[in-house]
Amino acid sequence: MTPTADSLADRFLRAVEQGDIDTVRDTVYTPETVIWHNTDNREIGPEENFRVLRWLTGVLPDMRYEEVRRRETPDGYVQQHVLRGTVPDGTAIEIRACFVVTLRGDRIVRLDEYLDTAAGRPLDPYRPTSPSA
Repeated sequence: MTPTADSLADRFLRAVEQGDIDTVRDTVYTPETVIWHNTDNREIGPEENFRVLRWLTGVLPDMRYEEVRRRETPDGYVQQHVLRGTVPDGTAIEIRACFVVTLRGDRIVRLDEYLDTAAGRPLDPYRPTSPSA
């Protein structure tokens, strides 16, 4: 991968793991970035994604991306990884996922995320009940 794409991908993962939304907002996404998930077939913007990331890092304070594999594409990269962490009741989770990322310059403009919903079921009791969470 190009050093720029690889550096951006690493910066993105580290910022998410640390709950550093400012870094994602200021150096990874653009204001027009679109995030799509296979779980609900919806496109969301950065602000809604930030709410999800804040929730996720609150529920999984030890969240980490492991077994990361990336391949460059003509307009970005594809990344496979395992998201691991422990929910508040002590249950360990292991979610295999894939990002298909489109870049414009050194920023992510689109991220399609595919993940195994069954593996994420231990998160269900902690999911927010209102869209503002």
